[in-house]
Amino acid sequence: MMDTKLTVQQMAAATGLSGDTLRYYEKIGLIDPVERAANGHRRYSQADVIWVEFLMRLRATGMSIQQMQHYADLRRQGEATVTERRQLLEAHYAEVEKHIREYEQLRTFIADKIATYRQMEDTPHVRRKTAK
Repeated sequence: MMDTKLTVQQMAAATGLSGDTLRYYEKIGLIDPVERAANGHRRYSQADVIWVEFLMRLRATGMSIQQMQHYADLRRQGEATVTERRQLLEAHYAEVEKHIREYEQLRTFIADKIATYRQMEDTPHVRRKTAK
């Protein structure tokens, strides 16, 4: 099966990133140098799409660009860095878990406040005394 090559615009549509962001990611080393057509235009592969989608998931979890660059550098070095890549992801996973716990506490706080307001609405005379 032939690997279909995508233009910047097609890659942007496939990933949801802008052309500027894709070019920036290449410039800072998050994306390996992209193959070029005879006219010099970038041509992305399916492997590039999969890699960019992975990067987007890391970014969505709050991983910094610098951490992503470090991961990309390790990936380029090949199998010798598998343990270091796993350790980097494990450390990030721990951070994500910490944030999830913090968000769960905040969600509980907001739910409790909503319940308080509902109770106040059901008992109008309480509203004036305790509303904050």
